[in-house]
Amino acid sequence: MRASVRCSQSLTKTEEELSKTEAVSELKMPSLGPVDSAEGLLEHVREIQRTRGNQDKDISTYLYLRMEQKNNPTVFYDALIKYCQELLPYLYTPTVGEACQKYHRLPIPTYGVYVRADCHLRAEARGMTRRDVILEKLKHIRRDLYDADDIQVVVVTDGERILGLGDLGVGGMGISEGKSLLYTAAAGVSPLRVLPVCLDVGTNNEDLLNDEEYFGMKQQRLVGDAYHAFIEDFIQALKAWRTHVVLQFEDFANHMAFDLLQEYRHNMCCFNDDIQGTASITLSGLLSALRVTGKSLMDQRVLFLGAGEAGAGIGELIAKGLHVWHGVSMEEGRRHCFFIDSKGLITKSRYDSLQDHKKPFAHDLAPCSSLIEAVELVKPTAIIGVSTQPGSFTMEVMEMMAQINERPIIFPLSNPTSKSECTFEEAYAATKGRVLFASGSPFPPLVGADGVTYSPAQSNNAYIFPALGHAASLCKAKEISDEAFLMAAKALSLMATAEELKTGMLFPRFSCIRTVSADLMAMVASDMCATGVGKKPEDFDDVTRHVSGGDDVEKWRVYASKSMFTTSSSSKECGGLHAGSRL
Repeated sequence: MRASVRCSQSLTKTEEELSKTEAVSELKMPSLGPVDSAEGLLEHVREIQRTRGNQDKDISTYLYLRMEQKNNPTVFYDALIKYCQELLPYLYTPTVGEACQKYHRLPIPTYGVYVRADCHLRAEARGMTRRDVILEKLKHIRRDLYDADDIQVVVVTDGERILGLGDLGVGGMGISEGKSLLYTAAAGVSPLRVLPVCLDVGTNNEDLLNDEEYFGMKQQRLVGDAYHAFIEDFIQALKAWRTHVVLQFEDFANHMAFDLLQEYRHNMCCFNDDIQGTASITLSGLLSALRVTGKSLMDQRVLFLGAGEAGAGIGELIAKGLHVWHGVSMEEGRRHCFFIDSKGLITKSRYDSLQDHKKPFAHDLAPCSSLIEAVELVKPTAIIGVSTQPGSFTMEVMEMMAQINERPIIFPLSNPTSKSECTFEEAYAATKGRVLFASGSPFPPLVGADGVTYSPAQSNNAYIFPALGHAASLCKAKEISDEAFLMAAKALSLMATAEELKTGMLFPRFSCIRTVSADLMAMVASDMCATGVGKKPEDFDDVTRHVSGGDDVEKWRVYASKSMFTTSSSSKECGGLHAGSRL
C-alpha cells in the first residue's frame, strides 16, 4: 500500500504570523532552483555550504531543508533516507540548537502541535476542562500532514533544557521536530505517524519574555502542583486519544525529567531519551572502546563532569550492566562511577545536601574542587563530559589521562558543538593520538602523523532511540525497560568492524543506520514479546512465513525491515512514497 507525505502551511502559525516572522527574520531563505531528485537536493546543500558565510551557512542549510520538507516532501524524504549522514548535522545537532534559539523568528512552518497550559480558559464557558480541550486538539490534528488515526510515536518537550542552551520556551519545538525526523531517517517510522509536541508552560528566559515576536505564553514557568496537573492532563488526553502510543520525553529540565519518568514509565509506553537513550549510546561507546583496550567493564573507573539527568542516567546503566553481566550488586556497580558537579566531587561528606539522583554516587572520598584534582585522586580509565562547559577538558586534564592510561577514553558529550568539553583535535594532540574518543556533536576527521585518517565517533542517540521506539510501537509494548536499553547498548557495541575501530570509529557508519536499526529492533521486539511486555502483530506470521527455522530474532529482523517507511523515485502516483507493503 502506498501513501503520500502531505505537507502544506504551518500547523500552528497563521499565514499572517508566518509573514511577520519572515519580515523580522535576519536570515534570508536561500534562493535556489527547484530540484526533482535527492541528488539535486544534496547538491543544493553543498552549494549553500560553499557559498554562504561561516556564520550563517549551517542555519541557512537548515532553513532550506525545512522549506523543501514543506514544498517538496517526496524529494526531501528521499534525500533524508539516502543521505542521512550528510544531512543530519543540519537538521539536528549541532545546527538545531541555533534553530531553537531563533525558532520564533525563522521563516519556516511549524509541523508539530503546541499545547498551552492555558488552552482551556476560553472553553470553560462551554463546560470543557483542559483535558477535554487537549483531547480535541489531538483529535483534530491536520489530516493533510498526519495519519491521525495511526499516530505511533509522540515526541514531547516543554522547552526548559534544550541541549546545553537552557530554557528556550516554545522554541523547543525544533527539538521535537528534529527527533521526529530521526525516527523516519534512522528507523523508518512514517513521517505521517510521528507527532512532535511542545508543551507551553511559560518561560523563565527574560530575553524571550521581552521579545515582542515571541509567540509563547509570556509568563514565568508553571511549577509544582500546577505544572504536574498540566502534564497529567496532557498524558491522560493522549491515552484517551490513542490506545497505544510510544511517548518520548525530550529535553525536560533535571528536576522534572526524573520525576516524570518515574511517574509514568510503568503506566504507559514511554522513555526519556536524555536519561535512557544517552545512557545506552554512551555505554555502547564505552563497550566498543573496551574492544580496543581488551579490558573488562569491571576494570573501569568512570569520572563524569556534570551530574544532571544525562550523567546520572549513564552511571545507572553502567551499574546495571555490571549487575547483569558481572553479577555485582547495583551498589557495587555504582562505585565504578564518580561525579563532579558545580560544587566539586560528589562525596559522602556532601550526602545530606545532594539531590536524590546524586546520592547513590556519593562515595567515601576526599573532597576535590576541580576536575584535575579529581582525575589525580580517582585515576579514571574514562572521563565523560555532560557539563555544557566548553573547554573544561583542558590539555592538562587530558595529558594526565594519557599518563594514567595507555588508551585513555575521553567522551565530551555536551551539545551543541559550542558546549563541547573539548574537540577531537585537542584530545588527539593531548594524548599523542592514543585517545578513544566519542562526542555529542560531530567533529571532522584528521590525518595522523602515520598518514592514517582518524574519524572521531559521534555518540549519537539516533543509533538507539528510533529503533527502540519503533520496536516498542510494532509490538505495542506496555513499557520500555532499562534492560531494553542495556541490550541495545551491548548489541551496538559489537557492530563496528575491526578496521573501523582502528580508525577511531566506535560505532558503525551512520550511512548504515537502517541496517543497524533493523538489527536492534529485532532483538528488542523479540525480547519484549518473549517476556510478555509486548505481543506479535497480527500479520507477523504472514509477513515472516518464508523465514526458515524458528529463530524469532531473524523473523523480527525481516518484519522490522518490511515495516520501514521508504521512498521510491520511480513511483509518482500518490506522491511516490511508500513503506513496503504494509504502510
